[in-house]
Amino acid sequence: MSAASRVFTIAPTRPFVDVLAAGLLDRCGGDPTALAETTVLLPTRRACRALREAFLRRAGGRALLLPRMVPLGDVDEDELVLGGGPEMGEGLLDLPPAIAPLRRQLLLARLVGARPLGPDGRPPTPEQAARLARELAGLLDQVQTERLSLDRLADLVPERYADHWRITVDFLRVLSEVWPAVLEAEGALDPAARRDRLMTAQAARWRDAPPPGPVIAAGSTGSIPATADLLAVVAEMPRGAVVLPGLDRTMDAESWAVLAPTHPQYGLRRLLARLDVDRAAVADWPAPDPAPGDGRADRVRLVAEAMRPAETSDAWRGAAPLPARALDGVTRITCASPREEADVIALMMRETLETPGRTAALVTLDRDLARRVAARLGRWGLTVDDSAGRPLAVTPPGAFLRLLAVAAAEDLAPGPLLDLLRHPLAAGGMDAGRFRALTRRLDREVLRGPRPAGGLAGLRRAVEARAPGATRPLLDLLDRLEAALGPLLALMTGPTVPPRALIETHMAAAEALAATRWEPGPLRLWAEAAGEAAATFAADLAAAADGLPDLAPRHYPGLFDALMTGQVVRPPQGGHPRLSILGPLEARAWHADRMILGGLNEGTWPPAVAADPWMSRPMRTAFGLPPPEQRIGLSAHDFTQALGAPDVALTRAERVEGTPTVPSRWLLRLDAATAAVGLADAWAAAARTPWRSWAARLRTVAALDPVPPPAPTPPVEARPARLSVTRIEQWMRDPYAIYARFVLGLEALEPLDRPLGPPEYGSLVHAALEAFRRAWPEALPRDVEGELLRIGRAVFAEGLADARVAAFWWPRFARTAAWVAAQEQARAGALRRVHVEVAGSLALTGVRRPFTLTGRADRVEADQDGGLVVVDHKTGAPPSKREVAAGYAPQLPLEAAMLAAGAFPEVTAGPVTGLEYWRLRGARAQGGEVRSVADDAPALAAEALAGLVALVNHYADPATPYPSQPVPEQAPRYSDYDHLARVREWSAAGAEDGA
Repeated sequence: MSAASRVFTIAPTRPFVDVLAAGLLDRCGGDPTALAETTVLLPTRRACRALREAFLRRAGGRALLLPRMVPLGDVDEDELVLGGGPEMGEGLLDLPPAIAPLRRQLLLARLVGARPLGPDGRPPTPEQAARLARELAGLLDQVQTERLSLDRLADLVPERYADHWRITVDFLRVLSEVWPAVLEAEGALDPAARRDRLMTAQAARWRDAPPPGPVIAAGSTGSIPATADLLAVVAEMPRGAVVLPGLDRTMDAESWAVLAPTHPQYGLRRLLARLDVDRAAVADWPAPDPAPGDGRADRVRLVAEAMRPAETSDAWRGAAPLPARALDGVTRITCASPREEADVIALMMRETLETPGRTAALVTLDRDLARRVAARLGRWGLTVDDSAGRPLAVTPPGAFLRLLAVAAAEDLAPGPLLDLLRHPLAAGGMDAGRFRALTRRLDREVLRGPRPAGGLAGLRRAVEARAPGATRPLLDLLDRLEAALGPLLALMTGPTVPPRALIETHMAAAEALAATRWEPGPLRLWAEAAGEAAATFAADLAAAADGLPDLAPRHYPGLFDALMTGQVVRPPQGGHPRLSILGPLEARAWHADRMILGGLNEGTWPPAVAADPWMSRPMRTAFGLPPPEQRIGLSAHDFTQALGAPDVALTRAERVEGTPTVPSRWLLRLDAATAAVGLADAWAAAARTPWRSWAARLRTVAALDPVPPPAPTPPVEARPARLSVTRIEQWMRDPYAIYARFVLGLEALEPLDRPLGPPEYGSLVHAALEAFRRAWPEALPRDVEGELLRIGRAVFAEGLADARVAAFWWPRFARTAAWVAAQEQARAGALRRVHVEVAGSLALTGVRRPFTLTGRADRVEADQDGGLVVVDHKTGAPPSKREVAAGYAPQLPLEAAMLAAGAFPEVTAGPVTGLEYWRLRGARAQGGEVRSVADDAPALAAEALAGLVALVNHYADPATPYPSQPVPEQAPRYSDYDHLARVREWSAAGAEDGA
């Protein structure tokens, strides 16, 4: 019997594993032991599980002895050594073990880190080296999978290539010159090389001594040479068989001859050539199939036309028409966004469950879409298994470990520390609620504003300085943090540390911080599937780092992140039995009743062909590596297989993150093919579905009237009866801010880790000028500018340790000091005394309810004639003279009124002769500027006071609201309360109404 008679195929319209199981059962007849003697080789572990389930469905509840099922994609000795003499098992057991992936990545990173990177000749950082090592490991796998020799690298770059390719190839010599010795010292093999040896040995063994039982290789396209060799041996066995997925035996010979790597049949053509089997000789897998799918044969022909090679696409012009039933069961949905697409898919999967026994599967390469759909299904209490799992880095234990590494490396800086302490796993050995409450207090009372000094000692000093009334509870929290994190923080202070010690101390600190009063940290941190995956990763990482050179601790968080990349948490089985989320490869062997092919955008499905960082296309070809487009061909095969299901939905989003998308090339080909075979109307009808409107109804909310501006009217007794002169301007421009601050008692928190910005710079300038004039209230020192700079250095002392302050803000102050010194000297003869930062209060008369005006004047100049000039220092832009006259900037006029009334105890009452702003810009061209804002200061002061009395009386009426920004053109440039007043909502509604 020839090999051709042992090669079969299962059409895309037939459920692969069900048909395979039916055929195997039929072969065994009624012998219950015959099936157990069979060996079935399948592409993946998921396919093995699917075949087991298919046997259970076909058995109808009968007990079965199942065949041995081996996944070719992840083989080891126990699975691949399938009986026979002991000599073969001994030979395979003599093979060195496969090197652990993390160990390989770290060893490659060590080699990469020892080489210069880039034109400056500096070595990469450990994080960069680890990421490059990951790419190098991928290249090694490709080379060994294709059975190529790294010795050919030396002759790979001819003169016509750019110099940077020569540099890259020189860099790659580490793989041929150094890496083999490293592997030998480790006593290990690369995983791909070991897999190749195992499969080669198995093929040789079966070639010499075929097993007594049947061997069936099913579902593989033989894209790996070692797999193709093994399939060739199976096809030659007397009781062997190879079952191909979806071989197209109707394609014309011309098209078959010119298949490109992007074509879905390209891999099968290569495999048939390796098997030396003619396509026409491949028969259907014999099976009593209860669902033959013959009614979808027209759809198969349509898909074949859509995938026709470009070289023969002119055949579309004379293509025979297809009946409209070719698109029966096909739905295509173009959504506006990924959010809508997820809603539609979740709704389709939920609707499937309305029919007993009916199944649905989402097949996609878009992991974000898969996560969205799984979350949407949660609204109905449905849990669905995503075969791709979740990245460990985004799970609770993975994120906790990453946050801890960053916080320790940043010496407990406020931002990273709060991120860590707010994590649900953080408890510090306390009751979780108590720990959260203390964390919030630490946030509000200690960590806001400028960054405290580093480490726990700096935090303790900050607690004592900033929260003197709450030191004991907060210090107790810091004591617990020191007990948990102290060893890790101590390691972080060293210049270099052994990586294994750093990893083990990191994990110990994580366990200690995760402990609660009632539960040990390890039980919380390593719980459930994500915790188990994190524990396995931590143990593997510690073992992989053994013996490696010391590491600078500052690089540890980046290295840890780089090594965690690619680690995945597989969900435990237990999701809904009739719903699945699959990758295309896993879906190849199984059909759900409804197959939803999601994320059909170019660059997602098919995936984008990434540029090879190591070799150009000509270099890959010369070296013998397959073209990158081969991956697209495999993806296309999976797409065509899924299209054979009874009910297929094709979905995509028109925009992703606001960016227009391009439909998948396969959708565009279906557009062309349906037009060519006369199905344009039926293809258009496939898009006219109610799913989008149904999904929209899930999000529908009752129509709301436009949001009006807030207008709260608190009781009169709750309204403020005391405000400062600076708050009066806010009261006029934004009354709602006064309501929020003084009625509701809401005050904005300072930002975390606040740098020295314009507000802080302004405060320092004010403090320096105040200190100068308090030291010299009347006479001036001999060197005015020098004295100003001396005082300024004392005021700026803490900030000058920051390079940004020293480079940017201090030079501005120096120029300001020179300008101020010139002003002081010019006015010295006319001034009797200068008062600074004087405070006072004035009880208003003529008001309907008691009201006190308070104020603190930056500078009041008393001249020799008894007149007073009020000066306000502004490091930003001061109000214009017009704004002051209009009453929207009443600070200086009101201070003048208070001076005239003797409201400042330190200043003898007298006539106010001037109101000035000193704009202390510190610019190179002009250090400062004097702006006088009153021609008649007494009159302006009287008008401002009368206006304030009227304002107080207006708000003494209980019906008067506190609106937000009543005069938009006079609204403040910034307010801490705009988000509470919903300014964007009601102002946008007003703009739409006006339009």
